[in-house]
Amino acid sequence: MKQRGFEIVKGYEDKDIHLPVRKTKHSAGYDVEAAEDVVIPKFKPGIKPTLIPTGLKAYCMEDEYFMLINRSSGPKKGLLMANGIGIIDADYYGNEDNDGHFYFQYFNCSDHDIEIKKGDVIGQVIFQKFLLTDDDHAEGVRKGGIGSTDKK
Repeated sequence: MKQRGFEIVKGYEDKDIHLPVRKTKHSAGYDVEAAEDVVIPKFKPGIKPTLIPTGLKAYCMEDEYFMLINRSSGPKKGLLMANGIGIIDADYYGNEDNDGHFYFQYFNCSDHDIEIKKGDVIGQVIFQKFLLTDDDHAEGVRKGGIGSTDKK
């Protein structure tokens, strides 16, 4: 039985996407590469974060999630994740809206545009278990992609 891992999303099968790997045996995070060239404009008030496609989806057990985390070198380059840490639930995998494709969202706080090239490592994924409260009775079913649990 599959427990957790990565797959290439629909539409990226022929784009030479590399599955994330850990670089050392004690690394917690799997390094994720950009699936396309992207330019992240320098920050100005009102700008929206830049989404960097990964060409990936990830699966995990029902009582797990995975975190999208900036690289330690990101802030030195001026890259800050718009949401601090991205949390992706197990039911995001293969959803009908976007096949579970996850993206990294960045703001550029440097004084110049930053160019991300396809294959550049843009962040890390760490898998985690989560706990439930005694009175938890969640029964909703995800029917979409990013932000879909906000939709009523």
